[in-house]
Amino acid sequence: MSKEELKNKLTPMQFHVTQENGTEPPHRNEYDQQFNEGIYVDVVSGKPLFSSKDKYDAGCGWPSFTKPIVGPEVTEHVDESHGMRRTEVRSKSANSHLGHVFPDGPGPDGLRYCINSASLKFIPKERLEEEGYSDYVTHF
Repeated sequence: MSKEELKNKLTPMQFHVTQENGTEPPHRNEYDQQFNEGIYVDVVSGKPLFSSKDKYDAGCGWPSFTKPIVGPEVTEHVDESHGMRRTEVRSKSANSHLGHVFPDGPGPDGLRYCINSASLKFIPKERLEEEGYSDYVTHF
């Protein structure tokens, strides 16, 4: 999909985050405090990224997860912007900027995937089949 097509498909914030490596404001985004059951997919490609089963309130202002629902779809890259060294996470299929992963999470691997809501689309568990994600129904 071309940049122009993406500008027409996405909101300005979704485009800024996913295509320009932007960051949305903390605590003022769609999924920070949402804890309904379902999956989070890449807003650009629709590929599954995270599950509500792995979501928790890290208090950082963005949705946080302990792990991806499908490992290979979330890729890690060195990010040395803003005068620090971090690990950026992107979607493999669409190369969307998602956020960053930090080694301070509660899960078994101690990871916190801090993700911009603007890079995600939430699919509630009740709509998984009708939205084309029937493989994930048994996840819940």
